[in-house]
Amino acid sequence: MTSSSNSPIRVALVDDQELLRTGFRMVIDSQPDLEVVAEAADGVDAVQKLLAISADVVLMDVRMPRLDGIETTKRLLAEQESGRMHEARIVMLTTFDLDEYALAAIKAGASGFLLKDAQPEDLLAAIRTVHSGDAVIAPSTTRRLLDHVAPMLVVDAAPDDGPGRLGALTHREQEVLREMAHGLSNGEIAAKFYLSEATVKTHVGRILSKLDVRDRVQAVVVAYETRLVVPGE
Repeated sequence: MTSSSNSPIRVALVDDQELLRTGFRMVIDSQPDLEVVAEAADGVDAVQKLLAISADVVLMDVRMPRLDGIETTKRLLAEQESGRMHEARIVMLTTFDLDEYALAAIKAGASGFLLKDAQPEDLLAAIRTVHSGDAVIAPSTTRRLLDHVAPMLVVDAAPDDGPGRLGALTHREQEVLREMAHGLSNGEIAAKFYLSEATVKTHVGRILSKLDVRDRVQAVVVAYETRLVVPGE
């Protein structure tokens, strides 16, 4: 369930720094297709508010009092899976380009990362990117973070992860997934394989469905964990 094409993308801000929330709200509310619908200063407050107010994208601080961004993400996704909460994509806010919580956040279900000092246009692009679900893999920060956490994903994987988890994918779908993991957009994948962008979008949709993942970032995690993509190749 998402907002209609004529409705603004509804954004929730979850961060214990009021000044940062105020700045983000000003940038977001300046756009006709975006609207801040909720703010929370910690994870406990965020879960309570998002049970009552529907949001499409949640900007979530990694480090917060009472309940941090990792646990809050897990709780929000659990509420969404139970049907009690509107489906929302979660973008983690971090102060550091290589935050130690990166792997945990990605595994918890975050759809992207954004540095708190990002330029306004990067903030807006991140919101629209994760809401669309079929654009680039995520903001550039996420791509850099994935490069660094990829070795950990491989280490964590079980030896038989590959054949079992990728078995349902066709050869073409595995090729598309590999390029997704390299950070290519649908348009770039289409050009590489001489396909229409609509065909690539169909492949991506089937990949997400067969792997039972929420979005492209989670699909890329699977690509690394199953060794379909080897770090540094």
